[in-house]
Amino acid sequence: MLRKIMLIICILPANMFLSAQGDSVSVKKLSLLFIGDIMGHDEQIASALNPETGAYEYNDVFRYVRNEISEADIAVANLEVTLGGPPYKGYPAFSSPASLAAACRDAGMDVLVTANNHSVDRGRKGILSTIQRLDSLDIIHTGTFADSTARDTLSPLIVEKNGISVAILNYTYGTNGLKVPAPTIVNMLDTTLINADIEKAMALKADVIIPIVHWGIEYDTLPSAEQKRLARFFFSKGASLVIGSHPHVLQQMEWTLADSCHKDRLVAYSLGNFVSNQRTIRRDGGAMVRIELEKTDSTASFSRAGYYLTWVHTTVEDGRRKFYILPCSVFENRPEHFTKPSDYQKMKLFINNSRRLMNKRNTGIQEIIYSGEGWIY
Repeated sequence: MLRKIMLIICILPANMFLSAQGDSVSVKKLSLLFIGDIMGHDEQIASALNPETGAYEYNDVFRYVRNEISEADIAVANLEVTLGGPPYKGYPAFSSPASLAAACRDAGMDVLVTANNHSVDRGRKGILSTIQRLDSLDIIHTGTFADSTARDTLSPLIVEKNGISVAILNYTYGTNGLKVPAPTIVNMLDTTLINADIEKAMALKADVIIPIVHWGIEYDTLPSAEQKRLARFFFSKGASLVIGSHPHVLQQMEWTLADSCHKDRLVAYSLGNFVSNQRTIRRDGGAMVRIELEKTDSTASFSRAGYYLTWVHTTVEDGRRKFYILPCSVFENRPEHFTKPSDYQKMKLFINNSRRLMNKRNTGIQEIIYSGEGWIY
């Protein structure tokens, strides 16, 4: 939770100014949280299986980050698996139990995006099954569609809360060479399509347009020239915020303040892995980006932005391997939490590498730090 005293400090001057001016301008506020890749490797599926009931249980995975997710007004994550039904498998053709998505919902995630290089892993049936299962769980989603009629009706996804309207668009660079089976649709990174989608979002009077993009080079901590080119394209067409996934490692974040030619522009090139069984250096964690919006009259802008570092802790409990997503700033000074000292050292290595990268490459976006009483940024 953000510290109340910090909110008071931010709000008081504005209130005093409005009172002094006798102005009745209304300021609407909205907090957004963006979450990286939610994977479903074989080890994760085996870990979730309760041998006594035969059910797959994922809620504990999100135990330590539930408060930070649910506190945001709108939380959005990249679901990088299909919910294609059994047999449940990880790489290379992902299909996870629907209870994974249910646990995401129960942890506070409001929107799941589904356009990525694994969207077609289980063919047409997998695309349709993923859509149907998300619908049955009352989880808002975008990126893949049953047919062109569904896409025309449902895209762009408009989410409205606190008097602020957000358009969420989702695209992928490809589907691992697999052809998208007609009539299903997976949104591709096609500039003609993107331009039309953004124009439609503007016609629907979205206050903020947010493309969430599957792009870049796997395991590369620097955004590619193509990522940078596409980010400029999105901004030139009217997007304010671009969120990236696919590299499975963190990449830089840039917030460019509004000027006479442009409104605020913010890009996070890659949020890394939120949960996976990728245990090698830099792939064992990621970041959640929190962005706060303010809307005065008809103009929306960013008021604050920061990120939480997260790390995936794998441990053994009662003979079963468990996966937990840890907020790094909370646990970096708690070595007693870890049964194995080597696990604590691996988390510290991830933290140090991530901070070194972000402190060097980021523009205008800093880590949100836990003070012992609450989060500060």
